[in-house]
Amino acid sequence: MSTQIQEPATGDCCGCGDARRKDGEGSEKRWRRYLPVVASLLLLAGGIVWDWPWFCYVLAYLPVGVPVMRQAWAAAGQKDFFNEYSLMLTATVGAFLIGEYPEGVAVMLFYSVGELFQEAAVNKARGNIKALLDIRPNAATVLREGDWREVRPEEVAPGEILLVRAGGKTPLDGLLLSDSGSFNTSALTGESRPRTLRQGETVLAGMISIDKAVEVRATKTYADSSLARILQMVEEASSRKARTELLIRRFARVYTPAVFLLALLIALVPSLVVADYVFSDWLYRALIFLVISCPCALVISVPLGYFGGIGAASRKGILFKGANFLDRMTDVHTVVMDKTGTLTKGVFRVRDVVSATYGREELLALAAALEKYSSHPVAKAIVAAAGALTDQSITAVEEIPGMGVKGLQGEREIMAGNRRMMHRHEIAYDETIDSLVDTVVIIAVDRRYVGYIRIADEIKDDAIEAVSQMRALGVRRTVMLSGDRTAITEEVARTVGVDEAYGDLLPEGKVKYMEELKADPSKVVVFVGDGINDAPVLALSDVGIAMGGMGSDAAIEIADVVIQTDQPSRIATAIRIAKTTKRIVMQNIILAIGVKMIVMLLGALGMATMWEAVFADVGVALLAIFNSIRVLRSR
Repeated sequence: MSTQIQEPATGDCCGCGDARRKDGEGSEKRWRRYLPVVASLLLLAGGIVWDWPWFCYVLAYLPVGVPVMRQAWAAAGQKDFFNEYSLMLTATVGAFLIGEYPEGVAVMLFYSVGELFQEAAVNKARGNIKALLDIRPNAATVLREGDWREVRPEEVAPGEILLVRAGGKTPLDGLLLSDSGSFNTSALTGESRPRTLRQGETVLAGMISIDKAVEVRATKTYADSSLARILQMVEEASSRKARTELLIRRFARVYTPAVFLLALLIALVPSLVVADYVFSDWLYRALIFLVISCPCALVISVPLGYFGGIGAASRKGILFKGANFLDRMTDVHTVVMDKTGTLTKGVFRVRDVVSATYGREELLALAAALEKYSSHPVAKAIVAAAGALTDQSITAVEEIPGMGVKGLQGEREIMAGNRRMMHRHEIAYDETIDSLVDTVVIIAVDRRYVGYIRIADEIKDDAIEAVSQMRALGVRRTVMLSGDRTAITEEVARTVGVDEAYGDLLPEGKVKYMEELKADPSKVVVFVGDGINDAPVLALSDVGIAMGGMGSDAAIEIADVVIQTDQPSRIATAIRIAKTTKRIVMQNIILAIGVKMIVMLLGALGMATMWEAVFADVGVALLAIFNSIRVLRSR
């Protein structure tokens, strides 16, 4: 069996081919793969039953042996002489030379059968990733010169209006122009329940309109869409190998030439110490040793296990950017979380507008005209509350991470931010604001306080469950870091059960806390966030997790794991999948090494036949493969 899962070709996710190809073509190709095995099996059975001459066994050998010869020749061309192909060829040709024709054919036949099972297992592991490819839109219906036209998604520019028919796939990210729409998001998020969106809310590429045609204004190019970003992440994931996988690969490179040497010693050394030495008998033992020593079970099942883990996670809307991050997630000691958008919904609503100088609507319009340039959830809430009142001109806009936004309206300087922003610019404000628990945006014009807006946020439905599950999975410490006020941060932490909470933090403050938490290199620290101000901490953590549904592009790019559903309970799901994957991988390693060592010893002592070696080798490999794909079915 092949000792590696092939890397994906450029533009082809994990080597699974074009998702748009016809099913008939794939079925026909699979049947062609089975024919040599069936032919060899029938000829071998006929030879054993009717005692055919030796050349009939050669005919039975060729259908399954020639492909392996080609592989061995190709590897030799790359100066790789010691691999499972040369090992199998040596064992089978040696069996023919000493007259063990049925055994020689059987070794190669069952090796090929094992390859077919491996191929089926890999295809199953790739199924969830192929499902992502299947949701790629073929075309986009765009409004141009008063008519709806069919174009390629790559040809649509931001700002153009798209029509998504009932049952159709949204080709690009955009804003919903219709009053409402119900969408199937399962391929992106793993959620089976449809999501209802209202006018002005974000629709992601790959979402399927369920009940009616809707209009969407494109906000990104196809290359920058959420779907394209997901596909790129999955394509790149298989190139980042887990530590266990890399160790097994290095082990196989040393192990295979070592067993060649040991087999040679088993065949020749006894001639120096055994009185009734018979070369053919000891060569037979050496060949048995070679057959059972094939490292297929190890070198296939370990990467297949990690590949299955990545596929199982993607089905749950969790995208691991590499198997190495699956490995790290098994040893999580501390989980650090941002508050807004991670444990709280980040869907803010304006609760109150308090003006000291202007009218209520005028103050709200002024704040919204400035905040519309920010992507922060609080800013979006203010813009949504203002509605059509936002039509004011603001220039020289500057967003200050962790503080707020400022800009110019004509000659006037407008500021909208938190208390830290006011303190930095020495702006006095109403002292009663300090006693408020809600999030507060303070407005200043020309460095003078003119009012404030109270914003309310809600804790996510599964936040309490998320923290409880993390603790049950062995997470020793949970911490919340937030740029929001300490009082608000501590209240949310108490509600959801987080151990420690720190508020009033700028991005550099979060970095400082993360450096302190990482002082002990033996403890794996995970950070979960979604905003652009979380990017430095995501990069610093051992494993950075981004909430991808509403998170910023910077956070998603830097993160090691992306949770498409924005559900904090999926953090625990990611840990659980990582632990299941690692457990299955370790089971495969112990099974393969244990059984092989026992049968190798029996073969060297003359207590095992070639048939037993064949069934032991193929059997262990198949058990390891079936065990590897269990992660896809694990709950």
